[in-house]
Amino acid sequence: MPVKIRLQRHGKKGKPYFWIIAADGRSKRDGKFLEKLGFYNPTTNPAQIDLNVDSAVKWLQNGAQPTDTARAILSYKGALLKNHLAGGVRKGALTEEQAETKFNEWLESKKGTIDHKKATLTDAQQKAKAEVLAAEKAVSDKRAAEAAAAAAPAPAPAEEEATEEVEATAETANEASATEAQVEENTEAPATEAKEEEAPAAEATEDEGKKA
Repeated sequence: MPVKIRLQRHGKKGKPYFWIIAADGRSKRDGKFLEKLGFYNPTTNPAQIDLNVDSAVKWLQNGAQPTDTARAILSYKGALLKNHLAGGVRKGALTEEQAETKFNEWLESKKGTIDHKKATLTDAQQKAKAEVLAAEKAVSDKRAAEAAAAAAPAPAPAEEEATEEVEATAETANEASATEAQVEENTEAPATEAKEEEAPAAEATEDEGKKA
């Protein structure tokens, strides 16, 4: 019976997740399976993968053939490496302790790579979030400025009032100048009349002198 290690789809439309299963190669994709080996959720970043490595290695040793996607998952979780090391132990090239040591070293290196990727993604998410907040703040400030400008009084009436005030001041100054000119005219007129009155008096004095 040909056995395949493949994915079985679950979840709803737009949000799928998959079981990693060992199943008869002749069965339907979503049909019966022999063993569930783990699950795979590609909708998160990074993707969530949970795999029973020992069970996967057992099926590989029994001749199960993974599909391309399943093979990538088995490689990512170290199942293919562990199967390769187990083959070396069977051939006598390695001891079980050496194979276990090599596998644990690989797991530590892989964990460091995964942690670095998560940290990089977190920094990128925080940066993107900060950029979104800055853009939203800029839009909010712009709207506030527009609202303040709309609420402020229009400048045209103020200019008209200032113009009217200047015109009123000019009219007042003109009236004051006219009044001063009239006062000056009234002040000079009596002096002229007094000179004209003095002239006949002088003539009368000269006539009296002649008669005498």
